[in-house]
Amino acid sequence: MEQPVVIEEYNEKWPFEYQQEERKIKDALANKAIAIEHIGSTSVQGLGAKPIIDFMVGVRDLNEVEEFIEPLAKIGYEHVYHKEFPTRRFFRKGQRRAGTHHLHIYNYGSEEWKNNILFRDYLRTHPEVLKQYNQLKKELAEKYLNDRVAYTNAKNPFISDVIQKAKWSE
Repeated sequence: MEQPVVIEEYNEKWPFEYQQEERKIKDALANKAIAIEHIGSTSVQGLGAKPIIDFMVGVRDLNEVEEFIEPLAKIGYEHVYHKEFPTRRFFRKGQRRAGTHHLHIYNYGSEEWKNNILFRDYLRTHPEVLKQYNQLKKELAEKYLNDRVAYTNAKNPFISDVIQKAKWSE
């Protein structure tokens, strides 16, 4: 069953949860991960979020991800195939549409990799934009309470705009 979209106030435990899980992921992937980053709203202090910890793992080649399926399964991550995202591999910990941790794997240094970091870091350093995004998320969560896909899609124009601003300010 689909969980409703609920935006919780920022929780100081999220970075700690990330660090604990990051160790397990590093162990499971051995030396295959070039970098692991905390992304998504739980990575931005003061930003409300769905209580899902997002990880981004950078690899040299997405074909390597086949080797990760079994080790990640042993620590509770299920591989979820998304044909609409050919440049990303995705793993979820927790139930479908109610995951507790999301693991996104990209080619290290790819456009998607850079955009995730640009967006996160821009929010971290621009309190006014963070406030706007927080407000938008709350409004969209009310509007799309039972439709996570619509909620996510409705955030995309704001996210794209922030990424463009971040690129211009580099």
